Amino acid sequence: MKTYNKYGLVAREAVVIGKNPVVSWVESVSKNFTSKNSKEKGCPKNAFLGLCEVGLIKGIKAGIYLKSKKNNLNKKYAITAVEILKENPTFSKKELWNKVRKKLALGEKKHNSQMDVVLALWENNLIK
Repeated sequence: MKTYNKYGLVAREAVVIGKNPVVSWVESVSKNFTSKNSKEKGCPKNAFLGLCEVGLIKGIKAGIYLKSKKNNLNKKYAITAVEILKENPTFSKKELWNKVRKKLALGEKKHNSQMDVVLALWENNLIK
């Protein structure tokens, strides 16, 4: 059941590439997108690297992968989404984002492919 977009595919492929997650993301996004804006889109990348940082992705050692040392909201969204999926793995992308928004009191904010990254990793059994 594929419920994610191309950024989800990029995240899954980045894990399979198996290099440093930052390098793997760049390789995968370059392979799947031609637009500079799409290649540099921060929200899905930071969600992926945030999950890597805390050791939630199989085969990737926890470490520091995000450039900024300050709290990253995309990382927080992704980690919260994983916590929610561990309680109930049947949520759709829309339902999952609604649960994340509610848990983090985000109001009407829209997701920006972070849930695609989480769902792709989840559906491909790549989350610890």
